[in-house]
Amino acid sequence: MQTMRDAKPATQIDFRGRTVLVTGAAGGLGRAFAGAFAAAGADVVLADIAADAVREAAQDLAREFREQRISGLAVDVTQQASCDALARQAADLAPERSRIDVLVNNAAIYATLTRAGFHELDIDEWDRVMAVNLKGPFLMARAVRPWMLQAGGSIVNVASATVLSGTPLWAHYIASKAGVIGLTRSMANELGPHGITVNALAPGITLTGASLGLLPDAAGYGATRGAIRRAANADDIVGAALYLASPLAAFMTGQTLVVDGGKQFI
Repeated sequence: MQTMRDAKPATQIDFRGRTVLVTGAAGGLGRAFAGAFAAAGADVVLADIAADAVREAAQDLAREFREQRISGLAVDVTQQASCDALARQAADLAPERSRIDVLVNNAAIYATLTRAGFHELDIDEWDRVMAVNLKGPFLMARAVRPWMLQAGGSIVNVASATVLSGTPLWAHYIASKAGVIGLTRSMANELGPHGITVNALAPGITLTGASLGLLPDAAGYGATRGAIRRAANADDIVGAALYLASPLAAFMTGQTLVVDGGKQFI
């Protein structure tokens, strides 16, 4: 069976015979990522701390994509034991392979953030943001590593384009996502010799339930500042994740791909 390590670049993105694990998948971008990988043929594990919601999201996908194995599992990405248990369950989704081919580290605190000056932020909230947004990807990558070593794989860490703009009143969120980019670069160096790519995806403001609940004018927030003069939706972001996780990006690692309609140029 062809592995991620020896797969040849193709003209189409095809994830048939692959197991993809997406965290923070009960809704929003995570749910969109899971749906896109399922549409590309993957077996998909949706994971989230909201156990009931992620199981419901998985059931909805399973009804739509009946030929694939799709599961919704609970996880607390701040706890190593929970991440390790999730990785074992995800690898067992297809026991004939017993591996994880793709991890999308999407789980993050965002919708419930307090917007305030850095000197006014609650210290406990700062710690919670770092635990989920930065420690979470670290623990999940550790958990899936043993399941990628034999055949290679891809890790996509979801960062944020706000790191580049230094958007005010979000110091905890921006610092956590900047850490994700640094973590991505270090892990890319460590995992590259094992045929595992690690890249960061940095979306701009995207019209999900989280953004609509957090920002009073999410649809208009920064829409006129980009080269593409409109707000982003989830469908604008998912293609980049598919690319980064596919054989088309087999020689790309340690990079940050910004998808924000041309608001930031790097």
